[in-house]
Amino acid sequence: MSPDEFKIIAQKIRLHTSYIYLHVLGEPLLHPALDEILSVAEDLKFNINITTNGALLDKKKDLLLKHKIRQINISLHDAEENVPVSEWDAYMNSVFSYIAADAAQTYINLRLWNSGAENKNDFNRYCLAKISELYQLPFNTDYSPNGEVKHKLGEHLFMQFAPRFQWPDGEHIRSLKTKTCYALRDHIAILSDGTVVPCCIDADSHLKLGNIFENDLNQILNTPRSIKIRNGFANNKVVEDYCLTCGFMV
Repeated sequence: MSPDEFKIIAQKIRLHTSYIYLHVLGEPLLHPALDEILSVAEDLKFNINITTNGALLDKKKDLLLKHKIRQINISLHDAEENVPVSEWDAYMNSVFSYIAADAAQTYINLRLWNSGAENKNDFNRYCLAKISELYQLPFNTDYSPNGEVKHKLGEHLFMQFAPRFQWPDGEHIRSLKTKTCYALRDHIAILSDGTVVPCCIDADSHLKLGNIFENDLNQILNTPRSIKIRNGFANNKVVEDYCLTCGFMV
């Protein structure tokens, strides 16, 4: 998405929200025009939130510090899958370096969303030992909650645990017909081509609601499909078959 395209979208959604989250499966710190995009969001007085795997935080530190960012979510669990064991120290140290520079002005949320996943124990023990050493966590390194748990580590700094969920694939049933969801209740997602989908998990646009370059958001949110999905979740019912293949639970 170009900065000009982002500006069109940002202006359209500003009538509906003051919060914007830069993610949807991709890594926002890889965007070549991130500086311009953050400037557009600032000019429109958005509360800017970024979700990142953390690998580029230290390299992008100067760029991020020049902007007013409300919150940065760092998905530590990504390192378990994508960073070799020999590089865990370098990864964690770069994350800590960024936190030291930015925690005074930005909320930082460290995420370890892999409870219940196989082969997670070595990384979790390592990760929690490192964090415990720095921030005096009130639990031991064998901590493994069943549900979502958040701990405050310091001013503006939090550690969040949650179970790993299975991403929807359109094929395997992972949910019951009776469940609710945050989709269309408190958020939507807008993809790089302007496609609007009900939630941030639908990065492949299986549930297309419209395109924000072609219509106003209010029109898109009031299409029959949007209303049906929203009312379904409000009544604890899944109305789209694709949602049955998603393992995320509220």
